[in-house]
Amino acid sequence: MLTKTFKRGIHPLHNIHEGKGQTRDLPIREYVSDTVVISMAMNIGAPAKPCVKKGDHVDIGQVIGEAQGFMSVPVHASVSGEVVSVDSIPSLGAGNVQAVTIKNDFNDTWVELHPLGSVEHVDPKAVVPAIQAAGITGMGGASFPTHVKLTFQAGKTCDTIVVNGAECETHLTADYRLMLEHSTRVVDGLRAVMRALNVQKGIIGIEDNKPEAIIAMQQAAQNRAGVSVQPLKTKYPQGGEKQLIEAITGRQVPSGALPIDAHVVVLNVGTCAAIADAIIEGKPLISRICTVTGCVRKPSNLLLRIGTITEDIIGECGGYSETPGKVVFGGMMTGMCIPNDQMPIAKSTNGIVVLNEKQSKSKDESPCIHCGRCVAACPIGLNPYQIKVAADKSDFAAAQKLHVMDCILCGSCAYECPSRRWLTPSFKFCKDHITAEAKAKAAAAAAAKGGENK
Repeated sequence: MLTKTFKRGIHPLHNIHEGKGQTRDLPIREYVSDTVVISMAMNIGAPAKPCVKKGDHVDIGQVIGEAQGFMSVPVHASVSGEVVSVDSIPSLGAGNVQAVTIKNDFNDTWVELHPLGSVEHVDPKAVVPAIQAAGITGMGGASFPTHVKLTFQAGKTCDTIVVNGAECETHLTADYRLMLEHSTRVVDGLRAVMRALNVQKGIIGIEDNKPEAIIAMQQAAQNRAGVSVQPLKTKYPQGGEKQLIEAITGRQVPSGALPIDAHVVVLNVGTCAAIADAIIEGKPLISRICTVTGCVRKPSNLLLRIGTITEDIIGECGGYSETPGKVVFGGMMTGMCIPNDQMPIAKSTNGIVVLNEKQSKSKDESPCIHCGRCVAACPIGLNPYQIKVAADKSDFAAAQKLHVMDCILCGSCAYECPSRRWLTPSFKFCKDHITAEAKAKAAAAAAAKGGENK
């Protein structure tokens, strides 16, 4: 089968494995720690509200955080044991978030589960509510509530489910190992969603540097109605929603629009596996696969309970092999540096990459040499040079006219820039400012309207 791809993009690290060589051949193994710290803010949208208190005993799968509205998901206990605190902890965003700390009793006592049965026979109307109750969010890094993605506004239609098995980020092999070792779970989750949305076509996209995963998924897809596998050229950011849709369907998502506007829903392979668990076994999302690599003595692909602390994870991997300079959640293109190794993993934490002190040193910006490499690399077709000029002047109106809000913050432009311009951080600053300003205006308008109605 011919491979497909999108326009532009880059090839990070300039080798076929893109930093994945340490872990790509290592099977998934489980690690369970004695303490978990479970954040209430693991999704885009409103954080959950803690519904347990210090001293309570909880079972695995018990709701410990109640969803706050439609753009929110419940949070479940990932171990059984005693709640030792309900407190605020630092987050990777602005400010602190509420978290529940549980001391594991290692009894592995579950709450009563309510399986719905085979994905091919479950009532289609029961699928999305089950996904919502299971607290499933996008597990490729975006953390968007999955039930929201599968609930369309009037007039929106979907004819294709695209499953993201590209795993184009550097260093990460969690999705690769999932597709090799649990391919049927991925297909089961896809079929559940296809039946729920009455969609006849489900396509699993996998980069061609993962031939073993392509074969495994093709075998799992045999005799499953409407499911197929599409090999993709190895190129970053092939796993971006818009790039994946363009490569697989030939459609383009309009500026400012969502995949559903191209009649497509995109799900990560990990999300599909979690959906299968929710339908077939009745289990909520309480664990995930995470690649741990870089400067650790024993790089691994670990099945971890949500809330496992980074220090414990590093210890399970033999400790640091060198003095750490930075620890990154995610891959090296879009990952975020954590402030310390006391941070717990979230539902979206697909990797932990440890850099030594030399690798961690930032390079100063040099003047732009107008080479155009950033323009040639941008998968959206933006002009990063011009946006950077506007960003440096804090001219947010100009940046918006240059479509900075369409930037997916993939880092391709910064990677290619020979002057090491700080492009991606500048664009994120612009996007955050514009978004905050829009929210403030909306809130002021709502308050003014409320005052008029009194």
